[in-house]
Amino acid sequence: MIEPLTEFEIFVRAAVAAALGLAIGWDREKKEKAAGVRTMALVSLGCAGLVIAGFEITARFAHTDATLDLLRLVSGVAGGVGFLGAGAIIQSRGEIRGMTTAASIWAAAGIGVACGAGLFTLAGILCGLVLAVLVVVTMFKGSVLPDREDAKSEG
Repeated sequence: MIEPLTEFEIFVRAAVAAALGLAIGWDREKKEKAAGVRTMALVSLGCAGLVIAGFEITARFAHTDATLDLLRLVSGVAGGVGFLGAGAIIQSRGEIRGMTTAASIWAAAGIGVACGAGLFTLAGILCGLVLAVLVVVTMFKGSVLPDREDAKSEG
């Protein structure tokens, strides 16, 4: 049986989700991408809120016949955020842009889900790895990894 969360637990889960979303958004913001600090923080916070609400609904209605499948809730969040990420992808003259931003939005959602479930270690690891990919790969782009122009001519 799931116990209701205290107000403090709800606050901590939401605050950590927002903070980790801010961290991802900060990287996107400094690279002047469309989805920056506010977007990533809100995506992460919103997803945490949905998961927290799922836990609360399950706890409050445990004595009734009502059931809530938390895994379906998470699945719905992942699919819904996919549409948000799709909006960040732009196709213009045969060139596709915004894939990294879309993937970052999706990753922020996953981090928010982990925070909402109280899985802070998982959320921290995911955030660290997302930032590593965004920062480290950018450092090697053009030197070790082919630049976009090089990749176009190869394939």
